[in-house]
Amino acid sequence: MRVVVVGAGRMGVIRAEDLAADGRVDDIVVTNRNPARAQELAARVGGRTSPWGEWPEADAYAVTTATDTHMDLVRQLVRCGKPLLIEKPLAMTLEETDRLIAMSEEVTMQIGFQRRFDTGIRRIKEAIDSGRLGVLYTMILVAHDKTPGSPDYIAGSGGTFRDMLVHDLDLARWLSNSEIATLYATGAVRNHPDYAAADDHDVVAVHLTMANGVPVLVSGTRHDPAGHDIRMEVFGSLDSVAAGLDHRTPIRVAEAGEEPAYVETYFTGATADPYRGFMDRFRAAFTAETSAFVDVVRGERVNPCPPEASRAALAAAIACEVSAREGRAVAMSEIG
Repeated sequence: MRVVVVGAGRMGVIRAEDLAADGRVDDIVVTNRNPARAQELAARVGGRTSPWGEWPEADAYAVTTATDTHMDLVRQLVRCGKPLLIEKPLAMTLEETDRLIAMSEEVTMQIGFQRRFDTGIRRIKEAIDSGRLGVLYTMILVAHDKTPGSPDYIAGSGGTFRDMLVHDLDLARWLSNSEIATLYATGAVRNHPDYAAADDHDVVAVHLTMANGVPVLVSGTRHDPAGHDIRMEVFGSLDSVAAGLDHRTPIRVAEAGEEPAYVETYFTGATADPYRGFMDRFRAAFTAETSAFVDVVRGERVNPCPPEASRAALAAAIACEVSAREGRAVAMSEIG
């Protein structure tokens, strides 16, 4: 199988590495606006390069470039008629997203929401769908970045709701098997003025009410001095379960002794080694996601994350922005 990796940045490296490790892929082609970076990545994974914009014939294409390039690239790549793996978000506006979704009628597009492929989160999904948790009562999702973004990153990120919480908004729908009906969001700048300069927030909270009645609480911060903390708790009528609590979860347990200890110390007595960032926390999930895409290309599974999921999460993030700005609950029917 031949796969073309479009882009040689951070996500391009991840996709190329995982494709190279997948025994079903025997030809990786890397293309990038900077030929030297393409050559460096190709050499790293035992692949080869192709000039930018000259899309070689392939079985699939992985689009790993910035969001604002997606529209033009997808328009070109759709003509190749092969499946596309596209990093989230599909686009930054609903209008552009809808235009890209229309193109998905011609080719399969899998959107990169890697948290759906995290082992713990997938086990929670299986527990919900199998009925082992009973009637789903409520969910609590935590999304705390370790390190605040640079001013340049903040300015171009699209905002905390669209850039960070979009993952949690996607998980709320996916796990509950329900659409979001209404939401109430708040945001503040508690410690990092660069976010205020960009009219953004360094702390946010969201209360979601799903169409099936399940309430979901989401906590988000752009800075956690203890480490990168992504976890969730799900409560049902028969059982409760958590994901993201392990020997590297960067949170202290007050009951662990006279001095609060990290969760990992509480669990194992090991030296603290908290997650350093999303790449560290979800590296295995990215690998599973890339493998799933190869399955899709081979016709062995249904697309696990269609572009409509990206639209729904983006619409919810936009609703969060409206809610935080206007100080009121927002019905998703207002967003469209």
